[in-house]
Formats: sequence, structure tokens, C-alpha cells
Amino acid sequence: MSKNEKLVQAITSRDEDFARWYTDICLRAELCSYSSVRGCIILRPYGYAIWELITAELDRRFKETGHQNVMMPLFIPEGLLQKEKDHVEGFAPEVAWVTHGGEEKLQERLCVRPTSETLFCDHYAEIIESWRDLPKLYNQWVSVVRWEKTTRPFLRTREFFWQEGHTAHATAEEAVKETLDMLELYAEFYENALAMPVLRGLKSESEKFAGAVNTYTVEAMMHDGKALQAGTTHYLGDGFAKAFNIVYTDKDNTLRHVHQTSWGISSRSIGGLIMVHGDDDGLVLPPAVAPYQVVIVPIAQHKEGVLEEAKKLSERLKALGLRVLLDDSDRMPGWKFSEHEMKGVPLRLEVGPRDIAEGRCIAVSRDNREKLELPLENVDTTVPELLEALHQRILLRAKKSLEARIVDRNDWESFVETMNTVPGFIRAPWCGEEACEAQVKEETTATSRCLIDGELPEGSHCVVCGKPARHMVYWGKAY
Repeated sequence: MSKNEKLVQAITSRDEDFARWYTDICLRAELCSYSSVRGCIILRPYGYAIWELITAELDRRFKETGHQNVMMPLFIPEGLLQKEKDHVEGFAPEVAWVTHGGEEKLQERLCVRPTSETLFCDHYAEIIESWRDLPKLYNQWVSVVRWEKTTRPFLRTREFFWQEGHTAHATAEEAVKETLDMLELYAEFYENALAMPVLRGLKSESEKFAGAVNTYTVEAMMHDGKALQAGTTHYLGDGFAKAFNIVYTDKDNTLRHVHQTSWGISSRSIGGLIMVHGDDDGLVLPPAVAPYQVVIVPIAQHKEGVLEEAKKLSERLKALGLRVLLDDSDRMPGWKFSEHEMKGVPLRLEVGPRDIAEGRCIAVSRDNREKLELPLENVDTTVPELLEALHQRILLRAKKSLEARIVDRNDWESFVETMNTVPGFIRAPWCGEEACEAQVKEETTATSRCLIDGELPEGSHCVVCGKPARHMVYWGKAY
């Protein structure tokens, strides 16, 4: 069977129907199932294992930078939510409300958290008194609810999983630094754990988080050229602190308001993994977040010594800290190959009687299906090297795809034509007026993904109205 031959017939081709391809992978790879609650999904063991590995990678990074995990309540009293005007207005259309406790109508409605700024603010107002209490570097791993009208597994569901960091600082400078540091942490995580290159920059006023002074974003490009907002960090200033009276006594005995940040990455990162790396045969998982990094398939396992040698190989690799699956089921090898390729296992090792006699195994990388003969005595070093090589290949491929799909446009006619006919991002100058931003969205359905002012040439003019430009912007259609 050639490496280009389709192995899993149940998955629609990407070029035939990208949306159907995506859904096929979510279901066929047993990442999730639809639930009886409309707009919500069930994370199946394989999908949840990927999310656990994502959380482990991020959680380690958070703790290395001094952040601590906490857990806030699921419910927010309506009065608490109303304290920050811009914040509540931004989330009002998506809020789910609890109106009854048992048969009794509640005196005050409870919001099922769409995000937890107000809860953290209420808590910080109680525990922060002095400059010695700062900074507060907190994070929580929870699910949140936003009543989305249109849903798709992982990308947009009414309940989704995420982490949300919430920090309080003595000065604006410290809070801004935290905001930008976490943006860089997200970008590093996407590249080094998920093999996904991202663009990073500032969100426009109309696209920023409700209640924030500034919102920064990491934006990824999917295989179909659409953008995925992969994570955001927000500098909240002291607006929430003033609304919730979060004050501290400074070293000079002056009472001051804290400056805050919030930031988050969600389970939509799994959707990004699928759409950046997947192919017509299923998932292609980066080793860092693959539930099984290596699958061992015994060939002619009924023959003497084959299973024993496969088990020895499995134990050797597990001793290296690798996640290994020994597939000794009674399925045919061809079925096993297809199944594990569909689930995106990075590396397959085949061991049969002839291989054992020659002191070798056959290694097949998921991304390119290249076959290599590995001496069994060297697998302790060669297998980790093959996994790292796969990561670098899929990262490089994704970078090339991203770079190839960014084009520059400086006039409105070519901007509209390109945006409506060519998948990808357009880099174009903007005057900063919301009317021009709204016109882009109305005529192309594209939005400003992020501002990259360092790339604005002198004398640039807005691609929409022709007035002097204030920002260089990546524009694109998004999930």
C-alpha cells in the first residue's frame, strides 16, 4: 500500500468538505461524542487524555513562573456581575442564569460563570491589604458556560474547558509586563508543545475583552486558511479594582488600587491541533500531547517469542518516560496500522520473527510514513530522536503554510477580492477607525485578528478609506 493511499474510508477528504472532515475526525478518533445537552460535547478518554497533557504542559509553565492554582465557585451572584459595567454588557448575551434552587425561586439570580474576573476581584478585595500581599499570581482549571448559538466540537461549545489566570499587581508596569509575559508563554507553548506557529499582537478596541484596557492574542492559521484565536491575555488596568474596591497600603503608607490581568487558553486548542496537523487519514499528534507517543505492533504475534520481544521493547521505552501502547489485540496488523494512524500516534514500531532474528524493528513515523530499520540495541536513543524529528517536521510544515498564506494588500478593491477568494491572512494598514473595521467585516466577513504596529511602513494609508494609517493589521476569517 502506498503512503498516499487512503487508509480510513470513514473520514471525508479535507479538500472535499473541510467541515465534514473535521467532524469525522472528532468522532472517528473517539475524541468526543455529542451529548443530550444541546451545544455540549462529551470528552471521551482519548480526547480527555490530550486535554490532560495540554493542561500538564501549561500547568508546569505556570508554576515555573510563580503562579498558584486556586478554585473559584461555579456561580456568580447577579449583583456581583453587575459591578463592572463594561464587563457585564460584554457577556450578557452569552450568560446562563440559575433562577431556582429546587422549587424555590432565588431572591437573586445566579450566573453560571462565563469567566471569573468578578469572583477573583471579590476575593482579592478581602485578602489584599498591603504591598506585601502583592503580586497575587493565581490560575484555575475549570469549565465555563457561554450560551453560543452555533456550536462545533472543541471550537465553540456552550460548556468548554480552560484555564483562566487572574493576577493583581502593585503597579501598571508590573501588570502590563505580566500580560506580555503570558502572551509569550502561550506562543512558546504552542510552538514547543503543539508544533503550532502563532502570530501575536494587540486586539483592536472592538475586538478586545469586555472590561479590559488592552487585549493581546495569539492567532493560529488552520489548514483551510481560517484563523483560530488560540489564546488571549488581558491588561485590565485598575477599572475592576475601583469597581470592587481592591486597595492596598503602599510602602509610603498611601492607599492605592491594584492593577490586574487575566489570561486563558481553552480546549479549542484541541480543535487547532486537528485542523493544523491532521490529514485525510486522521490525526497527526505532536509527541508532547499524544496519549501514546509510540505504538508497538507485533507481526505474526502467534509465533514463538514475538510477543515476549514486543513486551521487552515496550518496557524499555516506558523506562525512558515515553507513553507506549503495545497493541497485542487479535486484530490484523493492517487494521492496527490504520487505527493508530487515524488516532495520530506519532511513531509505530513493528516487530516480527524476521525482525527479531535480525535484531531490529521497523519504525514508521505518522506524518510522512517513512519506514526505517532500527537496531533494537539502539532504540533508547533513536526513538526519542525520531519523535523530536517528527515535531520539528510538522512545525516547519505549519510555519511554511502560515507564511505562504499571508499576503500584503494596500488598496480596497484588491483587499476585498483577495479576502473573498483566497484563503489566508491579509496584512494591510488601517486608520484605526471602527467604521473602517466594520466595513471590512460587512463586505468580507473578515475581522482584524491582531495589530502589529512595528511592521507599519512610514506613510502608509488605510486600506479601506485611504486616510493615514495608524496600525498594521492581520485580517482574516475566523472560527
